[in-house]
Amino acid sequence: MSQFILKSETEREQLDWGSLGWVTHPPLTNNKDLTVIDVKLLPGKGHAFHRHPDQEETIYVIDGDVEQWIDQDMKILKSGDVAYIDAGVVHASFNVGDRPAKLLAILGPCVGDEGYETEEVADQAPWDKLR
Repeated sequence: MSQFILKSETEREQLDWGSLGWVTHPPLTNNKDLTVIDVKLLPGKGHAFHRHPDQEETIYVIDGDVEQWIDQDMKILKSGDVAYIDAGVVHASFNVGDRPAKLLAILGPCVGDEGYETEEVADQAPWDKLR
């Protein structure tokens, strides 16, 4: 169903490394193809190495300095920079700035009840030694 989603209506999930704002996902919009998440990373924190086995992802940096990993390659991304990640590829995002970093994560297709599934691999080789 087409609809407007106001910032004041966005459900936020607090995590130890920041927060996720569910902009669009199946419980909110009943969509099938895209999950969009407003991500805030706290200074010095990040979403450690993980993968989305059945989803590709685009990460758009809105604000901040983000150490972005795709597989074993790393770049520092700034406002306006983008990382595209194929389904199943391990990646991680860390805020290397002194203020919260803001990202927009767009994943597709929707997977599972929430439209988003992740497999954490930060404790596995080689990811446990990269950072």
